[in-house]
Amino acid sequence: MAHSLSAKKRVRQDAKKKLINRARKSAVKTQVKHLEDAIKAGDLAKVQEAFKATSKKLDKVASTSTMHKNTAARKKSRLAKRVNALKAKSSAQA
Repeated sequence: MAHSLSAKKRVRQDAKKKLINRARKSAVKTQVKHLEDAIKAGDLAKVQEAFKATSKKLDKVASTSTMHKNTAARKKSRLAKRVNALKAKSSAQA
């Protein structure tokens, strides 16, 4: 257990940050799940809307210290690859 006042304060701050970071990561995961559901459904308009929202959420989380910017960029890139594959598939069928 922390003895000094500054160490006690740091413990309190860490507990608050942990909750905030966990909520942000959870929000990103939820957004990604919505996008994956839209991709499975194959609705292109819904996919594009969900990708835009997911991309925005990833950028916001990466701007804080919750997630590294390269991690967010990697996730966006992998999702974009799936979205573009769906676009190509739907345009080939049309």
